[in-house]
Amino acid sequence: MFTGIISDVGEVIEMINNGKRSRLTIASAYPVASIAIGASIANAGACLTVVAVEPHGRGSAITYDVGAETLAVTTLGQWRAGNPINLERALKVGDELGGHMVSGHVDGIAEILSRRDFDGMAQFTFRAPKELAKFIAVKGSVALDGTSLTVNAVGGDAFEALLIPHTLKATTWGERKTGDKVNIEVDQMARYAARLIEAGRGRE
Repeated sequence: MFTGIISDVGEVIEMINNGKRSRLTIASAYPVASIAIGASIANAGACLTVVAVEPHGRGSAITYDVGAETLAVTTLGQWRAGNPINLERALKVGDELGGHMVSGHVDGIAEILSRRDFDGMAQFTFRAPKELAKFIAVKGSVALDGTSLTVNAVGGDAFEALLIPHTLKATTWGERKTGDKVNIEVDQMARYAARLIEAGRGRE
């Protein structure tokens, strides 16, 4: 599990596509000694399992195997060397829950419809996949490229979120622009609530 609070911005070293399984290597500031083989790390919101790690500069080069399903439902298939990537390590017992509970199982891809900058902040409007729009509510939470954000407004399959200066500086969001695609994971509580409502209607 994750919180949607980004702890490092890594950089793609290489993405080698080999049919049904690809190999992704990310440069990170995380110390090599702190990364265990088999550990889970969220890469732009997608939970991946570490298969190799070695020193890289002052940090580490972390390698993952990426399956075809992950490539199909996330933006990972579009990643190229040099792309910056939001990173978050899995929660440990006793860690502060600063954002919201994020599984790292990306639900789909959202599109940035607009960006408006003011006072060091940025107001983004996104379009969610139609099948996910029902899980997005005003004042609810959503994880976009692994970042926990609060929904400010909703209209159909579009919704808005405001990013503060710290988030813009500490993540990849400072570089995001209209037309960019981002990974989206809807709030698990919203999904459970919708499922309960559907089950209740089925008994009527």
